Formats: sequence, structure tokens, C-alpha cells
Amino acid sequence: MTTDPLTRISTRFTPQRERTPGRTDEIKNNAGGYVFGVNKWQRLNRFLILGTTGGSYYMSEPKLTKENADVVFECLAEDPTRTLGLIEQISVDGRAPKQNATIFALAVAASDANPVTRRRALELMPKVCRIGTHLFMFVGYVEQFRGWGRGLRSAVADWYLERTPDQVAYQTTKYAQRGGWSHRDLLRLAKPRPERGSDMDSVLGHVVGKVEARNAGGYIAATDAVKQFRPGMDLKALGYLIEHYNLPWEVLPSELLRDPKVWEYLVPHMGLTALIRNLGRLTDIGYIGPMSTGERLVVERLGAATELLKARVHPLQILTAEGTYRTGKGLKGSLSWTPNSAILDALDTAFYESFGNVEPANKRTLIGLDVSGSMDWGTIAGSPLTPREAGAALAMLWMRTEPQVATMAFSHELIHLPISKSMSLPDVVAMTKQIRFGGTDCALPMQWALEHNVEVDTFVVITDSETWAGNTMHPAQAIQEYRRRMGIDAKLVVVGMVSNGFTIADPKDAGMLDVVGFDTATPDVIAGFSRGDF
Repeated sequence: MTTDPLTRISTRFTPQRERTPGRTDEIKNNAGGYVFGVNKWQRLNRFLILGTTGGSYYMSEPKLTKENADVVFECLAEDPTRTLGLIEQISVDGRAPKQNATIFALAVAASDANPVTRRRALELMPKVCRIGTHLFMFVGYVEQFRGWGRGLRSAVADWYLERTPDQVAYQTTKYAQRGGWSHRDLLRLAKPRPERGSDMDSVLGHVVGKVEARNAGGYIAATDAVKQFRPGMDLKALGYLIEHYNLPWEVLPSELLRDPKVWEYLVPHMGLTALIRNLGRLTDIGYIGPMSTGERLVVERLGAATELLKARVHPLQILTAEGTYRTGKGLKGSLSWTPNSAILDALDTAFYESFGNVEPANKRTLIGLDVSGSMDWGTIAGSPLTPREAGAALAMLWMRTEPQVATMAFSHELIHLPISKSMSLPDVVAMTKQIRFGGTDCALPMQWALEHNVEVDTFVVITDSETWAGNTMHPAQAIQEYRRRMGIDAKLVVVGMVSNGFTIADPKDAGMLDVVGFDTATPDVIAGFSRGDF
């Protein structure tokens, strides 16, 4: 008996290694499956937030970086105003875990052939490059594309001159040098011209090493004074200088940083990012101890949601810090400590607080976490976390936010992920590491819900969209089939965890949405989409 070959052609059920009939907009992903391509603006958004450090399972770091860099040039050529607007928004709102990609894109714009684009980029530079480290990074990237013309020299000079003398003194001492650059290098290239004899003239003169400027008053004098202190000396005068001038820990002699009493003056005033990075050190020297004043103060500061958001502390920074702190040893050097349980709890809470006040959608939500082999490769935005581990942390955010939510893990098969709202982030991440991974079939969450007659309003699939293993249907077909048979106008949100050019969300379907993982705006966007706000 001969089977009619025409029965194999279907727009409802197509193996993922085949293009859906009539869909010329489907492209082949790196794994050989057919998905949809994200447009250049979506790709730019992914790059600015996730970066390309570590590459991915299917693409080396250099290749992934080259592809994304090309997108920056394409977007600037098409609409420089929109490109610079996106750079500014993501940077100023603290939506990216690291600034590297946004500063790189700004450096490209500052080197554009169009003088208007160059000028706008250089005008934006102080807003994006808020600290000395960012400025060093910017000029390093810029030199990959251009030389030191008048516009660049003027912009760098203004970065200093538009600040107060004390602000410049703070930046030049806390961030003295990074990446082969120092403030002395930049000042000699930019040649800013402060008013002769002014406080700014004294501060900048001190930085470049002019002898007559070494006695510049205020902040500079305080940083010089603290260098004279040694262990065993009376610390009251040191404490006064730290508190009165808000001195950062970087300007103190290293031998003083072993004294918990010194940190009693530093911790109340230091930035949250610096505090989080020093939790291991503070525990090691005994400043953070069980039921101590130090423990109470640090927990209090980590729990201040307003302060977290104001300081632009990104959730991924907290998640990375928690993972390091829990191990009891630093990534480099010999520093070790016994983790403090109160600090671990505070970091866990801070992770959720750092996303801001996420209003729940109050919809029935099913989270599908891709745990396939490709999700266990590379890292997220230069952190130690793989896309799989970072995705597990995001799943916990929705577990804590939505009243009706279930989480499933999938690769070539679907596995129930028994996580609860009371579990800690490290426990959830550890659980995903134990799951055997295989190929990728992003249709499984929808197929499982249909097979078990589970009513779902919104499917949230956390993936790199390298799906290929489904032999029955594409993910977009699976959600459409679910809608038809369940009578529910269900939505599909795809959370992209790698800055590649693929998505399983059908751009022609208003009920599907593609967003970026670890964009701090993502939870609110998903909740609004799920509620039907847009």
C-alpha cells in the first residue's frame, strides 16, 4: 500500500528540522532546527544586555562577538538616534549586568563617519561613563576605531571639568588605573584647561604629578593623610577623615584593611557594589560575625530596595556574589571565610529586590526551563553562571511573584522541576545541575500542558532557541495547537539567554513575545504582556 506523500505536508505539524510550508521567514539555527530570526534591533538589545563573553555552545566567543559588533554598525547606519537612545536607556536604567557592551557600542558611535552621530555620542559619554573605570574602557574601545581628534579630546576634558573638584578627586583616587590606562594618561591627552589657581587646577595638577599641586586641599589632603596611618595607631583621627570625606577603602594602606575597626568607619558610607564585593573579606576579618553590629548593618543595607535600585546593583551581580560567598573562598588569592547565614539570606532577598517592584500578572503561568546541552555552555554577561543556571534563578523570580505558577525543565524530554517559593537560589541552581541534558525541543512545555489538560494563560520559555529535536511540531505550532484544543488564548514569552540571532516566537503572532534574559525590565514587561496591557 502506497502512502500519499502529500499527507506529509502540514502547517500545523512540522518537524523542527524542516521549514514550515509557506514560512519563508524561518531560518536555520546553529543546531539545524528552523526558528525565526530576531531583527537587528532585537539583536542589538540582546547584545547590550548580555554581551558575548564566553561565546555559546555553537559559536565561539570571537565569532559571536563579531556578529554582534556588525549589528551595532548596521543599527547606527539605519538610525543613529534610535541606537544611541537604546544605549543610553539600558546604561542609565541599569538594565545590563555589565557596561562593556553599551560602552563598546557608544565608542563605535563616537567613531562614526557621520559628524552628527559622533558629536551626539560624545555628548552622551558622561552619562554612560559614570565612573573612572567606564571612562578608561571607553577610550580603550575608541582607539580601536579612531585617533584622538579635537572632539574626543574635548569630550574627555569635559568629563573632568563638568564635575566638582571633590568628585574628580574621588574618581582619580578610587579608580586610579584600569586596563592599562590611568587618569594621568587621559589628562595628558585631553589637556583640560581649568581656571588657573582654582581647586580643580590643584586637583588635576596633583593627578599629573605637578609638585606645586601636591598640597591641594580637601579630599586630596585627606587621602594623603590616611597613608600615614599604621596598625596600632589611634584610629579616631582616621575615622574622622573617612567619614568626613567619604573616603573609599581603596585609598587606605592595605595593612589597615585587616582591622575590623577600620571597616566600622567604611561600611556605613561605602557604595553597595563595593560592599557586596567585600563580603568575604569582612567575614574573614571578623567584622561580620553572628549577631554582630557589622552583620546587622550589612543585612540592613542589603535589604534596602530603594538603595539597591539607586546604586544600579544588577541582579546578576548579586547572584554571582552569593555564589562566591557561599563557597567560602575567593575566586583569586588565598582569602577564605565561613559563610554567614544571615548574609546569605540577605543576598537571596536582595536578588529579588534588585528587579524593583514587579506587579504580578495574576495569570496561570508555566515556566519551561531549557536544560539542554547548549544551555550548559558559556556564561551570562561574563559571570560564572551558565545560561541554564541563570535561567533557574529567573524561574525563581516568577515563582516568588505569581500566585499560580509551575516550573518544568526540558531538553529532548520534559522533567518536572520540583522547586518551591521557599527554596534558596543556590538550591535551585544546584538542582538544575543534576538534570541529565540532551537535545533541545522547545515545543515540549506546550505539548505537556495539552496532553495533561493543564490550563495555562502564559508559557514562559527560558532558552537559547537552538531547538531542533522535536519530530512532531515547531514550538510556534505547539502553542497554536494548544490554543485550538484548549480554547484558551494562551501567550508564549521567549526569554533569550544568549545574544544570538534566533527566537522561537513567531513575529507574526501578537500572542508571542521575545525578551532578553537578565534585563531588569524583563519581569515587568512579561507581567504586562501576560495581563494584556499591550
